[in-house]
Amino acid sequence: MPIATVNPATGETLETFDAFGPDEIERRVQLASDAFARHRTTSFAERAGLLNRAADLLEQDQQGIARTMTTEMGKPLAAARAEAAKCAKAMRWYAARAEELLADEHPPEADVTDSGAARATVRYRPLGVVLAVMPWNFPLWQVVRFAAPALMAGNTGLLKHASNVPRTALYLEDLFRRAGYPEGCFQTLLVGSDAVEKVLRDPRVAAATLTGSEPAGRSVASVAGDEVKKTVLELGGSDPFIVMPSADLDRAVATAVTARVQNNGQSCIAAKRFIVHADIHDAFRERFTAAMRDLTVGDPMDESTDVGPLATEKGREDLEQLVDDALARGATAQCGGRRPPGRDRGWYYEPTVLTGVTDAMRIHREEAFGPVATLYRVAGADEAVALANDSPFGLSSNAWTRDEAEIERFSRDLEAGGVFFNGMTASHPALPFGGVKRSGYGRELSGHGIREFCNVTTLWHGKDEEA
Repeated sequence: MPIATVNPATGETLETFDAFGPDEIERRVQLASDAFARHRTTSFAERAGLLNRAADLLEQDQQGIARTMTTEMGKPLAAARAEAAKCAKAMRWYAARAEELLADEHPPEADVTDSGAARATVRYRPLGVVLAVMPWNFPLWQVVRFAAPALMAGNTGLLKHASNVPRTALYLEDLFRRAGYPEGCFQTLLVGSDAVEKVLRDPRVAAATLTGSEPAGRSVASVAGDEVKKTVLELGGSDPFIVMPSADLDRAVATAVTARVQNNGQSCIAAKRFIVHADIHDAFRERFTAAMRDLTVGDPMDESTDVGPLATEKGREDLEQLVDDALARGATAQCGGRRPPGRDRGWYYEPTVLTGVTDAMRIHREEAFGPVATLYRVAGADEAVALANDSPFGLSSNAWTRDEAEIERFSRDLEAGGVFFNGMTASHPALPFGGVKRSGYGRELSGHGIREFCNVTTLWHGKDEEA
């Protein structure tokens, strides 16, 4: 895939970029290594000052970087502005809390004595250069939620961004430079996926984090495993959205629409499989279908647009194949199921609701990365849990119920990294984020996220020091 800015609303190639050659990659890896030797010794106060300055600049740049993201990957402009604001918030959150999150820990005195020590401490120390392989769907947020904690922990970063968002990738490097970070602390590598393995195998690179597809995760994890390097993977998701009879149906329907079409339906944590109790299934289907049908599909730069184009032509083709397979095998499109009539330019797809989906259809198992929902009818909580867990993925999940017994059941049995009750799955700096099964491993955000790329070090002092 060429490194290029291609407007998905028109299909027009706006700018192409040359990939870095071996010499430039080498120069940047060495810069990152040299910067780590210095950055690791800075104080939390120094790091916080730099990150807060980056947040200030990002807020000033909000409108411009929002337009860049919308131009490169098609998200509605309002959503792009909100993404930039969320990134600034996360920067400030880690700047304010990193020192506390990474504070030395002191085991109980009895355990220290039993270990034969006069004193013992657990300290979190940075690992080194972290390679981040990031996707296009949240081109700012996915990077910041790695970069903010990694930099506050004392690491340095190398970003290999998706090849269709190069302007955003270069903006991020420039943002941290303008904030005052020393040369090499955060750099963008304009390279194709074929260059990732060599960078990851470089002994100066300590670890990697990847958000993206399952095949990409397997590739990076395989190389990192061979090199015995730490990785964090956030891969695909096919999140269930369970609605039980006690739910507030109006709120559940309204949230279901947003949860499915946020970011034009291109979100790993977007609800994709809607599992509704038989007692309310028909009412939910009617309201949900009507609301999906009424969404405005159009130019993402237009403030009235609800759903913009898919980010890539290949992405639309993949989504069409999933829907066409389901329809051919007996599913019914309650709405959508096609490209919008009259739109010959751009990679648009109508918001779609499919019923009659069975396990013989690809969409039952595969992630639909676009504004396509599958709707299922279940008889009760047992069937809802079984269907929700009948997926290779386990990123997050939603459950709508006011029944405490059902809440406890879903809390215990849903196989996912998160269970959101009576609300939409969302990421927040204070809450750990990640999945199970083929959705990956490790956690981003919160204290768990900042500690992922730390050396958890035991400091043990013998009793002779007390003499």
